[in-house]
Amino acid sequence: MKIRKAVFPVAGLGTRFLPATKAMAKEMLTVVDKPIIQYAVEEAFDAGIEQIIFVTGRGKKALEDHFDRSFELELTLEKKEKYDTLKMLQELVPKTGTIVYTRQNEPLGLGHAIWCARDIVGDEPFAVLLADDLIQSSTPVLSQMISRFDRLRASLVAVMEVQMDQTDKYGILDADEIEDNVVRVRGMVEKPSPQEAPSNLAIIGRYILTPRIFDYLGQNRTGAGGEIQLTDAMGQLLKEQPVFGYKFEGTRFDCGDKAGFQMANLSFAMERPEIREKLAKFISELGQSICV
Repeated sequence: MKIRKAVFPVAGLGTRFLPATKAMAKEMLTVVDKPIIQYAVEEAFDAGIEQIIFVTGRGKKALEDHFDRSFELELTLEKKEKYDTLKMLQELVPKTGTIVYTRQNEPLGLGHAIWCARDIVGDEPFAVLLADDLIQSSTPVLSQMISRFDRLRASLVAVMEVQMDQTDKYGILDADEIEDNVVRVRGMVEKPSPQEAPSNLAIIGRYILTPRIFDYLGQNRTGAGGEIQLTDAMGQLLKEQPVFGYKFEGTRFDCGDKAGFQMANLSFAMERPEIREKLAKFISELGQSICV
């Protein structure tokens, strides 16, 4: 079956970015001039996704408004003859029905957030994108993964190697490489200590999952942090279905981390011809002043 639907868990509070996120959804923090959620949504549409499912919580109205029409703003831009900006804003809004919203009423973890979308997803494979993981690549990572899924026909997670002292921040795989950039998963552990980690191969925020995962998520078993962990449910899924990991092509920035967020801004800004030269000069001067 074609991957038609993508789930975006966006109910988190963004406490690591307080006070900026006190009254603003963390997904609306901007990298250059676009919210990080827009990068993820564009990646999904570029990969052929037909329906976006946002799993939201309280305080996410700005996110919902971002993907809706703003008639007052559009009228103002039209009067000022700023037609290019007007066209850009209008193209930002997907067709009616393309975006669906559901609520996660309790902060019970990533697994629970995905389970909240079960009735909208239905009985078909689907994608999950975590907007905090912003990936710079020539081919969207989800597109890379869908091409592998079309051949493997099984659940697939994006993975990358991390430093061993960072394993307690990720879901970590026990896996065997079966071909270039693809591993078959034998087991997975959520946020293990470096001493207990089976490898340094970490799961990054892109997934393609079969609908069977909802049966395991619905058991409401809590794991690390007292939350319902997707990694634990996938570990159960492994008992009856294969799961694969894909070493994607691209550079991943953790926009849930302050340093990672700033690095993403610099890297994406350097792709913009209109600001690259000025920014490069500033970075060079800044680097020299720091060295002194």
